[in-house]
Amino acid sequence: MDHLPQSVRVERRRVDEAESRRANGPDWDRYADEYQATHGEFLGDVGFVWGPEGQTEEQLGILGPVAGRTVLEVGSGAGQCSRWVRRQGGRAFGLDLSHRQLQHGRRIDELTGTAVPSVRATATQLPFAESSFDVVFCSFGALQFVADIEQALAETARVMRRGGRFAFSITHPTRWMFPDDPGVAGLTATQSYWDRTPYVEIDDESGRVSYVEHHRTIGDWVRLLSGQGFVLVDVVEPEWPDDLDRVWGGWSRVRGLLTPGTAIFVCVLS
Repeated sequence: MDHLPQSVRVERRRVDEAESRRANGPDWDRYADEYQATHGEFLGDVGFVWGPEGQTEEQLGILGPVAGRTVLEVGSGAGQCSRWVRRQGGRAFGLDLSHRQLQHGRRIDELTGTAVPSVRATATQLPFAESSFDVVFCSFGALQFVADIEQALAETARVMRRGGRFAFSITHPTRWMFPDDPGVAGLTATQSYWDRTPYVEIDDESGRVSYVEHHRTIGDWVRLLSGQGFVLVDVVEPEWPDDLDRVWGGWSRVRGLLTPGTAIFVCVLS
């Protein structure tokens, strides 16, 4: 992980939803300043980037027309994507577990003059009424940090209107076979694709879990989505651009030219 501090050790072990949430909220609070300083220019204050490959919503058109639509971003961070949606005429709202990320959102709201109404909450308990949104999306946000993914998807379906679009980008499931290394060492498979044991960072001083990321296979995602009434209409696997030579954690040109780093699942609620 590109935010891995010196005082942690890495394990693969089972972690439930409560422990995941206790770890990841404070972790993102600690990491938010560095994250925005390192990646803010790449993301853009009013920009919608789907992943480290740099492809934008303007280029890919994943969500379709957003003007006049009510849109929820789950795991919104500082609201860059939602701010872009608002500039396109959509009514976008943000949700994030990290208080510090939301503070950065307020800072950028004032800087750009485009405010994103946002709430601090978790993907497993969305504080919105049923059938509130035409579109829900998550750009490398909450979903891969959630243990109780069935509940998160059920909540997404609950707050969406029938026929609405749901799209999310995550670390490509095949990437879990490889070390999180942007160099040549990251090209050799060392882990079973079918091992769903979460990636866990443990703080050496306290012994507490400080970061958790969960892995599901492509088949897992298809079954999970279908089980909540979503119809999968596309899976986008962005290719590494010819003109991008940027390293972001385990994502790099070395790896990106050979193997996908991001998967974008695109669904409609039936």
